[in-house]
Amino acid sequence: MDLHGIGMTSRRTRERLVQRLLDQGINDSVVLDVMRTTPRHLFLDEAMAHRAYEDVALPIGHQQTLSQPYVVARMTELLMASGPRQRVLEIGTGSGYQTAVLAQLVGEVYSVERIKPLQQKARQRLRQLRLRNVLFEHADGCMGWPEYGPYDGIVVTAAPQRIPEELLSQLAVGGRMVLPVGGDTQDLHLVTRSSSGYETEVVESVYFVPLLPGKER
Repeated sequence: MDLHGIGMTSRRTRERLVQRLLDQGINDSVVLDVMRTTPRHLFLDEAMAHRAYEDVALPIGHQQTLSQPYVVARMTELLMASGPRQRVLEIGTGSGYQTAVLAQLVGEVYSVERIKPLQQKARQRLRQLRLRNVLFEHADGCMGWPEYGPYDGIVVTAAPQRIPEELLSQLAVGGRMVLPVGGDTQDLHLVTRSSSGYETEVVESVYFVPLLPGKER
């Protein structure tokens, strides 16, 4: 596989994507640099790889999608907005693309995926990119991963109908959680925890696959 990119994955193609992110209001230069250098084409099957640097969500099988780059950048920017994060819980590994972006920005990523084949592919991709600060768990994401909590950051890449209490309890004081919430209509939420409780901000409209309970082999 090509890690650096030729043709449709060339530097010029990636720069166009970064410019689109800038135009849409992403202004964290560190996040933009990671979006520029992370080879998104590696996270797609070969038949879809030529579309990797379009600013759209793309199918990855199992009724799941690779999130739109703008949404990945926006969620990451919100997570990082108040300073560095050491321990981040990711609910929904999916292709591993958001995982790879986070792994380049935070101390440790704890990533939970309910669909075993997706997790296995993601693990291989991150190994190929030599990103070794990620732990994977095949489990029900609705339950989080309490064993390693609390976390100073949580990113959820599928939409629950309401914010799960289990995830709120695993967010450290001073932590930030970014997640879509809703059904047919969804909004991106930013939850911050202080010593006095939780504060929730509705950021913008989004659309994600639903957060489902249980796990699949």
